[in-house]
Amino acid sequence: MNIQNKIEQKVKEAISHLHQVDLAQVEFQPTRKDFEGDVTVVTFPMLRQIKTNPVQLGNAIGEYLVENVEEIVSFNVVQGFLNIVLSNKFYLSSFEAIANNSDFGKAEVNEYSDTIMVEYSSPNTNKPLHLGHVRNNLLGFSVAEILKASGRRVYKTQIINDRGIHICKSMLAWERWGNGETPESTGLKGDKLVGNYYVKFDQEHKKEIASLISEGKTEVEAKAQAPVLVAAKEMLIKWEAGDEEVKALWEKMNQWVYDGFEKTYKTLGVDFDKNYYESNTYLLGKDVVAEGIEKGVFFRKDDGSVWIDLTEDGLDEKIVLRSDGTAVYMTQDIGTAIQRVKDFAIDGMVYTVGNEQDYHFKVLFLILSKLGYEWANNLYHLSYGMVDLPTGKMKSREGTVVDADDLIAQMTQTAKSISEELGKLGEYSSEEKEELYKMIGLGALKYYILKVDPRKRILFNPEESVDFQGNTGPFIQYTYARIQSILRKANLETDGMELPQSYVLHEKEKELIKQLQSYPDTIQLAAENHSPALIANYTYDLVKEFNSFYQNVTILGTPDEAEKKFRVQLSKSVGDIIKSAFGLLGIQVPERM
Repeated sequence: MNIQNKIEQKVKEAISHLHQVDLAQVEFQPTRKDFEGDVTVVTFPMLRQIKTNPVQLGNAIGEYLVENVEEIVSFNVVQGFLNIVLSNKFYLSSFEAIANNSDFGKAEVNEYSDTIMVEYSSPNTNKPLHLGHVRNNLLGFSVAEILKASGRRVYKTQIINDRGIHICKSMLAWERWGNGETPESTGLKGDKLVGNYYVKFDQEHKKEIASLISEGKTEVEAKAQAPVLVAAKEMLIKWEAGDEEVKALWEKMNQWVYDGFEKTYKTLGVDFDKNYYESNTYLLGKDVVAEGIEKGVFFRKDDGSVWIDLTEDGLDEKIVLRSDGTAVYMTQDIGTAIQRVKDFAIDGMVYTVGNEQDYHFKVLFLILSKLGYEWANNLYHLSYGMVDLPTGKMKSREGTVVDADDLIAQMTQTAKSISEELGKLGEYSSEEKEELYKMIGLGALKYYILKVDPRKRILFNPEESVDFQGNTGPFIQYTYARIQSILRKANLETDGMELPQSYVLHEKEKELIKQLQSYPDTIQLAAENHSPALIANYTYDLVKEFNSFYQNVTILGTPDEAEKKFRVQLSKSVGDIIKSAFGLLGIQVPERM
């Protein structure tokens, strides 16, 4: 039982003893900096059940707690706030538990743990990953790691959109204008090569539209009748019919893209336990629709199309099968969700998809619930805002996207320029410097994106993110490296150290221990809210607290050996938690910087 739970239990006990009233809950808040105390109980809500004034009530509870909770040494009351002072011994014991637990903060997976699947990335195979995919991947990967740390069993997955007219556009353009180019012959990553032909298709399509309009066609007619689009549609029909030549081209070009994606994923530091492919899943769900019609969940219209009426749920009617019997995306998503539960026996899923799909997921989850799947209550749409650049919006078909690989390279170069300007890496070899630039650049990128609430839109500024001051990845990485430098200079054995209970904590030491204590709760809260931002900002607060400690107390220069050992151990524990928290964000930390 943690101290807050213990205090809550004793406060309820006090109210029952003093006033014969059963409290449903006790409200806590952090003690304000200008008052003495470590935990504050808010007594105002209790006055709804107890007829007295808040100061008298606070004093009565405080006296009861001092008598009955050994960790509490004193209290003070300010209006309706009971400020509780915890003992020096409590903080020493608490810190000893933290220091001797290499996995502090993380909950263990056991036989009762929920199994959650997290879907992220899910790109199209007609273009390389871009800045929007970067946010998606970083969010999905981090949420998966946070859920793991909170005690869930987690599977990471993506569904690759490898079929459809957009794929055929790239294929047709390469067939007509590619002259047999390959990733090997051009030196381009496969996803970039294929993406170039997607752009080429759009260019040729626009030329044909302009030509047809000049011949008297309307814009709508010209777009639909442009020969290159007609040819792409014919290619899709051949693909669906299993044409061997088209299938062979599709497999070859998709493999180029998969190989390219894999390199980007490796650089980003994200991975997957299972890939699903739309070419395998696009027929899933049709049998579920047939069952749903029998159950009365779906209904058939006169033209043969199948719908669900969600108007009573505040939504509208939604089609699940076209009149020709073909599936829509909703049908596939229904079937794929059911398939995943069969494959992995999962209890819930997290879909990492941009907020433009909010309505789609409301409908999907509601349909699955109406079909009787209990696990539908454990589905979550990790809805996130788009990433904007100072230059404006990105468009894939026009080739104006910010390529993920180019962005990572730019971040590495920015880290290099700033590091050289600051002159921080004089002792490093060239290879060590390049590795560190990449670590700083990627850390800056990931932290800048993950520190923001997922639902908010981001204006991404590469230069601003690579700053060694303020709420940035490099600032936190630098603090971690500073701690490692302290540990090297101290050269003390810190593992399994027992602390003298007579040691009196400095106020800065106590504040740092308080910050460490809140790490497990922060992980649970971040998991509950599917928000890496809570971990990112916790880590920044911890680093600020450490830097205040570093500036206000002597660590290695103190003549008291016990004090020195304790402060070195405290520094080590802070470093361990920074590394652990940044690991949940997918960010590496350097031993030297």
